[in-house]
Amino acid sequence: MKKFQNIINKYISMLTILLIIIIWALISYIELVPKFMLPSPLDVLLAFIKDFKLIFSHIGITLLEASIGLLISIIFSFILAIIMDRYKLFDRAIYPILVISQTVPTIAIAPIIVLWFGFGIMPKVLLIFSTCFFPLTISILTGFKNIDEDMLKLMKSMDSNYIKTLFIVKIPLAMKSFFSGLKISATYAIVGAVVSEWLGGEKGIGVYMTRVKKAYAFDKMFASIIIISLLSLLLVWLIKFLENKIIYWKE
Repeated sequence: MKKFQNIINKYISMLTILLIIIIWALISYIELVPKFMLPSPLDVLLAFIKDFKLIFSHIGITLLEASIGLLISIIFSFILAIIMDRYKLFDRAIYPILVISQTVPTIAIAPIIVLWFGFGIMPKVLLIFSTCFFPLTISILTGFKNIDEDMLKLMKSMDSNYIKTLFIVKIPLAMKSFFSGLKISATYAIVGAVVSEWLGGEKGIGVYMTRVKKAYAFDKMFASIIIISLLSLLLVWLIKFLENKIIYWKE
């Protein structure tokens, strides 16, 4: 019984996905929703196989945009979080602006960014940056603020300055919080890339989705949605792998 429970706990996510696919297949089979509106999982799989080369070429562009935007977000988030942690007045001044920046819908600012910077990779990276920057900055800053006060006092008693304390104590101990924010931002990066591609471009999953939607090829549309979900899962799993390697002491 215990062994069975362990198997269930280990594979519960896979079993849940399998159950969703079975329910989806049944709804499509009995045509509870018309097939042209809800293609079966098999139709979606066949559409993916048929357009595999084309889809794969679009995936590369979307991943490149998401990776660049996420990397820039990480760099600037660390810089801003360090400044906010070091200077409390700056923290109180900037924090509300960060919160306000997240109240503006991405789909609303996307056309403005495209208008200013054109249809190249720049507006797409900027849009991804705007969606990833906030959760990363807040997660790093939270990690800094949650460090044990005794640890900071110990560093101070050893005549350590802020820079030494930052690299010896603050950054290592804030890494767990950073990776939590990074997992959220990774999914935002993929979604941000797709949304930016909807508004213009020649390549990317968002461009592919726009084209198949106009052609009413809903099987290919569903294939695109599943690919976006898989890309997000892949990035999260990669980040989790890096987290376990980098923060090997967390357990």
